[in-house]
This record gives sequence, structure tokens and C-alpha cells, in this order.
Amino acid sequence: MPWIEQPIHFIDFEGSVASGILEYGVVTLAGGQVVAARTRLCRAIGRVRAEDAAVHGLYEDDLAGYAPFADDWEYFAALRESGPFAAHFAGAENSMIKSVWPYPRMSPDFARPGEKAAEWGPWIDSARLFAQFFPGIQSGRLENLVADCGLQARLEALAAAHCPPPRRRYHAALYDALAGACLLARLAAEPAAAGKSMGWLLAMSTLNPEKRDALQQKRLF
Repeated sequence: MPWIEQPIHFIDFEGSVASGILEYGVVTLAGGQVVAARTRLCRAIGRVRAEDAAVHGLYEDDLAGYAPFADDWEYFAALRESGPFAAHFAGAENSMIKSVWPYPRMSPDFARPGEKAAEWGPWIDSARLFAQFFPGIQSGRLENLVADCGLQARLEALAAAHCPPPRRRYHAALYDALAGACLLARLAAEPAAAGKSMGWLLAMSTLNPEKRDALQQKRLF
């Protein structure tokens, strides 16, 4: 089955391991289209550094009335059962979710059809994919990629439909997740990528040759 036909959950977190996840955004792509989106603010579990708050606009006192991120275990565990996770520079999101829940429930191993795994990954990484498919783009920053690919207008339309008005900007979780989803949809339009399998996409999402070989071996055996 081509990867574009599999539901993919593009995830972005604002916060840090120290402060906890302060906001999440999740966008589900299927058939190259956004079919679901969800976001919420979360209570801090540690100190929110002033320099971090200046970037994402989230302050500890303003978040005190919200439930902590850990309350959404069932939602994220069910997401992982239904499709692979994606992120822009996915190592950060993987570290943050693992700091709360080291493992999900036993879930499909999308790199090895028919098998199961208790891991949040492997992740689809839009930054790694675009570095390989569009090497002429100099910056891997999310906002630069969106602009260089001519996707800003599309992103603004999606943000107007799905994001709370104060959070329709970069470094807001759902806005960034929508930006990444736009990039994946753009990749699906590339003939060299559109018909490939999910195992191929996951293997191409890592630049580590040992990890890539392991994922490719999973596809072969």
C-alpha cells in the first residue's frame, strides 16, 4: 500500500522535558488531505524558562488551570495504534513524549507489516525527507520550507479552520503541525515518492545508516 493511503499523525509539542509539554498539536493526514486536527494547552510540571516563553508565548501562570499532558494517555496510545507518528526534526518530539510515557501499548509496526512493537517510532521526519528530496533548499527551518515550497497560503487557510485565533503562528503547536502536514502533502505530489511504501518513507526519514539498514531489513524479511 502506498504511504499516502495510510493515516499519518503529524505531531508538534511546545515546552521541554523540564517544563513538561505545555501544548500539543496533532494533524491527521489521509490521502494527502487533513482529515482531523486537535490541540490543547497543558499545565506545566516544572519551571517554564523565560527564554522559552518568549518563543512559544506560553507562561506558567496562564497554564495553571489546565490538565497536565499525562491525562491524554488514551488519546495518544490510540493514535499510535492507528498510524505512524510524524514530526519536523522528530527526535525532539520523540524525546518529549517518552519523558512522559516511555512506551505505548503494543501497536502495529508500520515498517514491518503484520508485526507489532511497543515503541512510539519509527517516526516520519519531514526535515530529513526534504533535505534529501529538495537539496537546493538551504534551510531546514519549518517556516522557510513552507515559504520556499509556496505553501504559506495553504497553511493560513488551514490555520483559520483549525487553530485558536491567538495560536495562528509559528511556534504554536497546531500551527506547526499543520505546516508539517502541508510539507508531507507536498512530498506526496513528487513522482519519486508518491507510490512508495510506508516502510520506504520511514527508512528515508533517518540519516543514520545503521537505522536505515535495519528498517530496510524489516521490509525485506
